[in-house]
Amino acid sequence: MAKVVARREIAPQTVLLELEAPKIAAKRRPGQFVILKKDEAGERIPLTIAMADHARGTITVIFQMVGAGTRGLGAVPVGGEVMDVVGPLGKPTDIHKVGTVVSVGGGIGTAVAYPIAEAMKAMGNRVIGIIGARNKDLLILEDEFRKVADELLVTTDDGSYVRKGFVTDVLKEVIARGAPIAEVLAIGPVPMMKAVCKVTKEAGIKTVVSLNPIMIDGTGMCGGCRVDIGGQTKFACVDGPEFDGHLVNWDVLGTRLSAYKAHEQEACRLHGAEKR
Repeated sequence: MAKVVARREIAPQTVLLELEAPKIAAKRRPGQFVILKKDEAGERIPLTIAMADHARGTITVIFQMVGAGTRGLGAVPVGGEVMDVVGPLGKPTDIHKVGTVVSVGGGIGTAVAYPIAEAMKAMGNRVIGIIGARNKDLLILEDEFRKVADELLVTTDDGSYVRKGFVTDVLKEVIARGAPIAEVLAIGPVPMMKAVCKVTKEAGIKTVVSLNPIMIDGTGMCGGCRVDIGGQTKFACVDGPEFDGHLVNWDVLGTRLSAYKAHEQEACRLHGAEKR
């Protein structure tokens, strides 16, 4: 059992949960994730560890309440408990000093990009952050990102905050400055990561992405999280979740992510949480 010590909605349908998990907090490294199960009847939900506090013995996860499982998890109050929290899982991010890195976060993916940017800055790199969302209300962790980035650029699809456009538009402008960029790390919706990789491949910049395929056990046993990386089958839970973005077969990933859409919608209907 893991006790919920803090809970707040940081954007519409987007919840931050801080959980008591001292052993995980002590071992967690940027890029790793946990699998949570609210109760005996709940589903297993993989979520990146957005923050960890060794002194308090807590980890923080951030997620959108979009399905029956995440809605149930998001409803756990402060003082309540989550039955299972397993982790840290996955390979941690390769944190190293390379010079200038660009950390791109789209939507809820900003919660994954943030701890990586924080660690890259602590390693002595110059960090340029680019975060975006569909609109101002859905933008998350802006203040936290500003504290760790040497420069933070913000964009919204509808122009409701700072500037109108996509993160790829901003990335193109940063690349056009001509200053050397050693690495780009991009986390967000599949179409966004695919678009970022197209831009960086043309510019010849190394790009790392964090993938979010369907996942069940998190140990490589079920094979549900398999992805095509450079023509080879990899398992995101043990081989990733981070991979060379220029080697990802984005079409296969997109198809697998939509495989259970009808089942997800039915689960929402049965739980009184029909998707709009």
